[in-house]
Amino acid sequence: MTTEPIPSDQLAPEIEAELDRLALRFRQADGVGMQVLSLVGGQAEDLLGRLPMTVRDGLDRATRRALEVAFDAARYSRGRWRDRPDWLNTVATSTMGAMGGVGGLPTALAELPVTTTVLLRAIQGIAADQGFDPEDPVVRAHCLQIFAAAGPLARDDGTDMAFLSARITLTGTAIHGIIARIAPRLATVLGQKLAAQTVPLIGAAAGAATNYAFTSYYQEMARVYFGLRALARDSGVDVEVLLTEFRLRVSPPKMVR
Repeated sequence: MTTEPIPSDQLAPEIEAELDRLALRFRQADGVGMQVLSLVGGQAEDLLGRLPMTVRDGLDRATRRALEVAFDAARYSRGRWRDRPDWLNTVATSTMGAMGGVGGLPTALAELPVTTTVLLRAIQGIAADQGFDPEDPVVRAHCLQIFAAAGPLARDDGTDMAFLSARITLTGTAIHGIIARIAPRLATVLGQKLAAQTVPLIGAAAGAATNYAFTSYYQEMARVYFGLRALARDSGVDVEVLLTEFRLRVSPPKMVR
C-alpha cells in the first residue's frame, strides 16, 4: 500500500519547525572555517598554492586512497568501539591534526587517511543516531556522499546544496564510482588543510584548528543530510518536497524591484 506524498503547502507546523532548525544548522556550519583562515593568513584559494607541485599533482590519488581506506576501516571499527558524541570526535581529530602539523607536510600526509577514517566513522554514527543502519550498503554510500559538500574553508553563503539531493543507485562498482566522483572535490578541500598544516611555526596549531573546523563542519552536514531523510521517513513527506522547502529557507529568492 502506498500513500500520496504531502504537498509543500500542507506541511504540519512541527515539520516546518524542523526544517527551520536544520536550515539554521546548515547556515551556521561555516563559522569556524573563517577563524582558521584568520589564523593561517590569506584566502582559501591561496592555500593550495603553498603546496609543492608534486603534492598537488598526487592529491587526487592520495584522497581516493584515503577514502577507500576509511570506507573499510570505519565499518570495521563499528564492532570495536561505540559511537561517540560529536564533541569527542572533534577533540580526537583536533589532536591528530596537531600531531600532523608538528612535522610539516610528511606527517600531515600520513595523518590524512586516519582523520578521514575518524570523520567517516563519526558520520556513520550520526546516521545511526537518526535511525539508519550503517551496515546497510545504501546508508554507507550516503555517508560517503557527505564528503561531496564543499569544505569549511570554501563555502559560499550556504548555497552549496547539491550533495543533499544527489541520487545514489548501488551496483557492484557503485562505491568505487562514488569515491572516484567525490575524490577530486575533496582533494581540493584536503589540500587546503594540508597547506594550513605546513605554515611555518604554527603548523601544529593550524593542524588542530583545521581538523576542528573540518570535523565540526562535516558532522553538521551529516546531521542536516540524515535529518532531512529522517524527517521524510517519519512524516511521510517526499524527500524532494522537503529539500525544496529546505533550499528556500537557506537561500530565499531575491526580490526583484
